[in-house]
Amino acid sequence: MKFSTKAIHTGQKPDKETGAIIPPIYMTSTYVQEAPAQHKGYDYTRAGNPNFTNIEATLAALEDGKFATVFSSGLGGLSGILSMLKAGDTIVGTADMYGGSYRLINRIFINYGILFKSINTQNLQEVEAVLKEKPGLIFLETPTNPLLKISDIKAITALAGKYGVLSVVDNTFATPYFQNPLNLGADMVLHSTTKFIGGHSDVIGGVVITNNADIKEKLDFGRMAIGLNPSPFDVWLGSRGIKTLAVRMERHGENALALARFLVKHPKVKKVYYPGLESHPHHDIARQQMRGFSGIVSVEFDFNLEDTKKLISNFKYFSLAESLGGVESLVDHPASMTHASIPKAEREEIGLTDGLVRFSVGIEDYEDLQNDIEQAIALLK
Repeated sequence: MKFSTKAIHTGQKPDKETGAIIPPIYMTSTYVQEAPAQHKGYDYTRAGNPNFTNIEATLAALEDGKFATVFSSGLGGLSGILSMLKAGDTIVGTADMYGGSYRLINRIFINYGILFKSINTQNLQEVEAVLKEKPGLIFLETPTNPLLKISDIKAITALAGKYGVLSVVDNTFATPYFQNPLNLGADMVLHSTTKFIGGHSDVIGGVVITNNADIKEKLDFGRMAIGLNPSPFDVWLGSRGIKTLAVRMERHGENALALARFLVKHPKVKKVYYPGLESHPHHDIARQQMRGFSGIVSVEFDFNLEDTKKLISNFKYFSLAESLGGVESLVDHPASMTHASIPKAEREEIGLTDGLVRFSVGIEDYEDLQNDIEQAIALLK
């Protein structure tokens, strides 16, 4: 079964009782039991729900995995992963990390004895040196948010396996349509399903996918014990969004590549970050492990900070907003928005400047998006 067929049919069987083509929303908190501890697979929605089961089957299939656990958000999924660690364990993480993940690790879990070490995961010698110290896990984003750096998943997960270290890949930007980290050796794949998987900017959710039954059991326990479960309605919306994931990702990728090629030649642009460009320093690795380059383009314009902020406030179709991955185009200023929780000195050390702008390129007609950027630039002349 190929990708689009999985997205539409796996975990989405018609309702047995009514024949409804779309499974119903099971908006229930609890379930009647025939006798104490004798039930039909569900006892309390914090621990499980038929809508959870449905979408987990779909997402596991799309990532070529055996098991999935859905969470209330991407950060909920990361919390579930971190709950498997113990005090004194170290997380090795990508230097260019999403600000929310950084905040969760360095301002919450650090209080419980979980340590964090940031490294350049593009440097395999540095990766191996740290893995020799036997950290609790290595956490990769690839492509990273927002600089779109690429890490060699296959090489790094092989090193992690060599030293007995769990490996996690945040695959939110690439989506399972363009990249499958489990097939490259990862132990777990994390998604914020809020983004491309949901795809319509109307739901928040997360998922962790694995081939390891023991990890699946621990993730399910963490979700139940900490209360990291999503709403059945949110999960149902996610299932709806997944059905069009393939066609949406094709358009996101086409539009983003066209925009990157336009901007890289523009006189008012200093630098464009997009792994689909041959000029990207990790383009060859991206081509090896990705089937496409997704819908995020980051740009440094040749404007001062004040004019950069004016620019991104003057678009018509690129809405200035947090998040990404919806059908509509969005623009974000990472330093003051999504990555503001990372100290300025650390941001600048990894190359995340105050002038960086991140575009989430939607599925609108490309010509309208290019014209939108041109008219906003023209207003600053």
